[in-house]
Amino acid sequence: MTTAGAPLAIEATGLEKSFGATRAVAGVDLAVPEGAIYGVLGPNGAGKTTTIRMLATLIPPDAGTARVLGHDVRTEGDAVRAQVSLTGQLASVDEELTGRENLILLGRLLGLPRVGAKARADELLEAFGIRDASGRLVKHYSGGMRRRLDIAASIVVTPRLMFLDEPTTGLDPRSRGQVWEICRALVAGGTTILLCTQYLEEADQLADGIAVIDHGRVIAEGTPAQLKASVGSGQLHVRLLDAGLRPGAAGVLERAVGTVVLEADPAALSVSCSDADRAATGVAELSRAGIGIAEFSLGQPSLDEVFLALTGHTADEATSFDETTLEEQSS
Repeated sequence: MTTAGAPLAIEATGLEKSFGATRAVAGVDLAVPEGAIYGVLGPNGAGKTTTIRMLATLIPPDAGTARVLGHDVRTEGDAVRAQVSLTGQLASVDEELTGRENLILLGRLLGLPRVGAKARADELLEAFGIRDASGRLVKHYSGGMRRRLDIAASIVVTPRLMFLDEPTTGLDPRSRGQVWEICRALVAGGTTILLCTQYLEEADQLADGIAVIDHGRVIAEGTPAQLKASVGSGQLHVRLLDAGLRPGAAGVLERAVGTVVLEADPAALSVSCSDADRAATGVAELSRAGIGIAEFSLGQPSLDEVFLALTGHTADEATSFDETTLEEQSS
């Protein structure tokens, strides 16, 4: 999808928010084009949820400015809320109602006539693959079904901008893939998505652009490919036919390419490699040394490696505070 030159759905400068003595957001700048999935990537406690809640007008910023779909979040909150939806980390549907009852209720609250609300509920239940469970109480839904219903509830009236905060936390791989497909379909229909996630694979799969946030600040921004390229080198991964030859293979690659990393697989090893020619030389040297190769690949660093290079710690390494708890304690 091309978003170059597109008008901005979100334009934020210097957003700050503190809860007591804890500074949760310390000057975030964001520019999110319309028609994109834009990822805000960072570990628990990085400031992602607080940033979303400020942009969605749920809490006021302490400092900075933000415009959402052209409206100021401080002075035009009603206009912002009329055009956005927020799906938080926890399901917001009523567990004591059925899936269909939840969607009809929301449709009526949002101004749809009774017939229209029922028709929209049935349409969404079919589209999200939960029609067969539509008559069951939500408390009996699986985690994946509940998450799909939660997203469906957010688009009973299709928003121009959707905030998704950790939409696949705790889901199994199949359910996570289903949520990803829903996100792609929403954007294909014209909705812009701001996706907050700590899952690097999720950002890589979905996001057109990514802001990496750590300790309340944006520390890097770009497309997934640009962020990977910023680390500066790719990785040559080699898996040997004979694990017993790995020490010899490591010596060969060390001389031909550079510093070798022994992977968890006893037959595998990898080495940082700046270009394909050096990788080819390393593979050729292994062959000349009589060391059989089962498979090899050359690729850019993963987003995990990018995050580690940028922050000095992994993306799933929790910080010392929980944003939601801080907000509750300060209110």
